[in-house]
Amino acid sequence: MRIVFLIVLFLFSCKNKGQITTPNTTMVERQTKTISYNNTDVTVLIENPTTNKEVDVLLVFHGTVQSDSEIMTAANTTLDKFKSILDNKEMMIVSVAHPQENILFGDNIAQAEAALLWLKNNANQDLGIIVRKIFLAGHSQGVYLVTRLNTMHPTNGVIANAPGPLNLVYRCQLEEEGQIQASLVCARLKNTYGTTTNNYNAYFQRSLLNFTNGFKSDILFVQGLNDAPIQMYSWQTFKQDISNCTTCQKSQFVEISGGHTALFDNSAAKAEFNKFINSR
Repeated sequence: MRIVFLIVLFLFSCKNKGQITTPNTTMVERQTKTISYNNTDVTVLIENPTTNKEVDVLLVFHGTVQSDSEIMTAANTTLDKFKSILDNKEMMIVSVAHPQENILFGDNIAQAEAALLWLKNNANQDLGIIVRKIFLAGHSQGVYLVTRLNTMHPTNGVIANAPGPLNLVYRCQLEEEGQIQASLVCARLKNTYGTTTNNYNAYFQRSLLNFTNGFKSDILFVQGLNDAPIQMYSWQTFKQDISNCTTCQKSQFVEISGGHTALFDNSAAKAEFNKFINSR
């Protein structure tokens, strides 16, 4: 009898593959939605674990992928990662499947902005909810987007884990010299602008080092000190530039042991993440 019960339970779980089971056995639907704002379309994943009409929202952005066929998987994974460290289990999470293929690095800021402005202005009507607070969070290249968004639009706060790429001049120059493996990011920039030597400014203007002023909301940066050398090469410069900013809201830096995914692996970083959200 027990074997029959387990088989039935397994079949039921397969039938409900599109749903997420939370610890209290509540079935939470993860909705995929293509939204549009200012004639820009982008796909988002939405998970709302509460029946409350008024919700706070965490808008999250994934890191680098090699092709757009991978962005839905990356968006799902990023939603799961932030959900796993978020103490507020009634917070809606929206994960943005921002494109990266066949565009110059940084041009997907258009899709990132569309997602944020849709959440600010249209989500209430489209989803039948009342959005109260909005927090941005990103990992790696996702931090590139949330940091740039923080120079464009105010929110209730921004969380940034392992921001990058910080310095496209340095990274792409290493690739040009054959010191590190070539990437599609630098290849596309080179095809458009030439080499870093010939067109330094074009590379720098797309680097995160160029977006260290005018933050409109408080921001928490988390950086693992055992991250890749290419990341750590520019980290202190990036940190100092932001610390020197006179047109920024408050910036907080958490430097901890760990690698590129330190926020999700380190208990102290997780605590700072939740403290940041809960205090705003």
